[in-house]
Amino acid sequence: MGLKYKVYLEGKKVYGCSKCRSHLSTGDKVMSKEFQGQYGKAYLFQGVVNIQEGEEQQERNMTTGRHRIASISCVRCGTMLGWKYIKAYDSQQKYKEGKYILEKSLLRLVE
Repeated sequence: MGLKYKVYLEGKKVYGCSKCRSHLSTGDKVMSKEFQGQYGKAYLFQGVVNIQEGEEQQERNMTTGRHRIASISCVRCGTMLGWKYIKAYDSQQKYKEGKYILEKSLLRLVE
């Protein structure tokens, strides 16, 4: 049967789900590798595919201030991957709105 992708990405670095290898984003979409996720190191991406956004949004106090976020999971296997920034209340954090945090431990480079 093989792997089924909703969107298949190409590039030098393609990040995928560590469980099912569904493509999620590419290296040129990484904005920063200096973020902290729930399980350790995390990356900030400006674009992600093959994810499902949780319907429920949460207000969270984070290191950089208060944010409204929605959890994101792999569309193929359901693994929770991180979150999407919906709203940043601090004007210096507005650049995060609409961006995605993916946990490094839940990513793998795919070919």
